[in-house]
Amino acid sequence: MKTLIIIPAHNEEANIEALIKDVCKYNYDYLVINDFSSDSTAEILDRNNFNHLDLPINLGIAGVTRVGFKYAYDHGYDCCMCIDGDGQHQPSYVEPILKQIEAGDDYVVGSRFVQEKKPLNARMLGSRIICGLIKIKTGKKVTDPTSGMRALGRNVIKEFSESMNFYAEPDALCHLIHTGYKVSEVQVEMKDREGGVSYFHSPFKSIYYMIAVMLSILFIQ
Repeated sequence: MKTLIIIPAHNEEANIEALIKDVCKYNYDYLVINDFSSDSTAEILDRNNFNHLDLPINLGIAGVTRVGFKYAYDHGYDCCMCIDGDGQHQPSYVEPILKQIEAGDDYVVGSRFVQEKKPLNARMLGSRIICGLIKIKTGKKVTDPTSGMRALGRNVIKEFSESMNFYAEPDALCHLIHTGYKVSEVQVEMKDREGGVSYFHSPFKSIYYMIAVMLSILFIQ
């Protein structure tokens, strides 16, 4: 199965080099999409001759991944796998996730909570709300809807490369379930970010994200 690892990166100078070297251990094709970083991410990618695209403007995670899906579709990949550029997603879990695509699933999410219990804390409140909304809309239980670690089969790659009216991972997941694609989750472990700043470092961005995702799930997907 011809597979592409898509790695969105925005200001990931502290993490990107180690991540790519780890990915290369597993002999997968990969593409780093540098989302108009203002730090030395582009320089690191050039210096190491890593396979990458440099975007001329900042598209955000939905726009960046769509670029990756379009690239995968145009280059004839059967499957693509998204791994965040912050190093939290471990490449060692790519193979078990891809096995589900090979078994016939259309979309597979790397979830922290298939076998592990979700913590009862404020950080996971948003995840619980999104899980509830997806259950209401689709009737299907999901455990980790905000996970960016996901694999797409050929049919989903085609759809997402042509039209992707989603704000983020949760509403994309809701759309796929609602339209009848075969969706599953695989247990993974994620590392803590070792450097750099998360997109959700400010309360405003976290609140905006939640509102946008909830409205998309309720009224668009």
